[in-house]
Amino acid sequence: RRRVARGRPTAAMPGAPDEAMMARLRNVLLTGRAGGAATDAVPGGLALLFDCDGVLADTERDGHRVSFNKVFEERGLGYSWDVDEYGRLCEVGGGKERMTFYMNKNKCWPEDCTNPTTEALVKGLPVDETRLALVKSCHARKTELFQELIGSGVVPLRPGILPLVDEAIAAGAPHAVCSTSNEAAVRTLVQTLMGEERYASFEFFCGDCVPAKKPAPDVYNLAASTMKLPKDKCVVIEDSGIGCKAAKAAGMACLVTTSTYTVDEDFSGADRIVPELEAAEVKLADLRALL
Repeated sequence: RRRVARGRPTAAMPGAPDEAMMARLRNVLLTGRAGGAATDAVPGGLALLFDCDGVLADTERDGHRVSFNKVFEERGLGYSWDVDEYGRLCEVGGGKERMTFYMNKNKCWPEDCTNPTTEALVKGLPVDETRLALVKSCHARKTELFQELIGSGVVPLRPGILPLVDEAIAAGAPHAVCSTSNEAAVRTLVQTLMGEERYASFEFFCGDCVPAKKPAPDVYNLAASTMKLPKDKCVVIEDSGIGCKAAKAAGMACLVTTSTYTVDEDFSGADRIVPELEAAEVKLADLRALL
């Protein structure tokens, strides 16, 4: 089974927690996140599973979209995704899958990919080796550019995220990021925007760690299994319709905090929907009440 490591602080980061919270965090890290069967006695009374893009930060429009377009320009692909177009593409989970969907729909594969050995897809990705190599290399470069963008601090955390994370740490509540995005990009975001102490408290389940991406429940199932968590003690925080479907398919409670691209999506099954955590004054007790 894949071992999912906690964050490893590498450098001083902004937004350091206070001393009492830091002491509590060190105790949490030293006392039992790993091993054993799932138990109803979850520290803090619940576990928090955060999506990344649109939940921790509103990264899609001014982060991922901008980075994708830089790659398209570098490769001379002859197109870019405007704000509205990218919003529609966000309904496709995963960056490599998103590029594949777009180039198939618009028949805009570059010249060396116009005569594939097969048009078949497996889990949203081309079977043809040349096309698959293209989307993988473009996505790898996009991740590099996105990390540089996040590292510059131009995309802030969404209001209400830090207080909720600090509350979870103080209560000893297990917490993780469960995202279809590349793990390196997610780690960079959490390290840069939350600081090393908070970063060290998270588990990460990202990218291609599971066979099927959201709306399949795989990533949330993996988090519960790896962290030994009973699903009825897990609260997922999502911003998208496909994320909400994934959480509910995993048998977990789900709070939706809508983001730039998702405000009009279908959130059927969500246990609560808010426009923003801070504006709705969402606290740990409010999330426990969803269980």
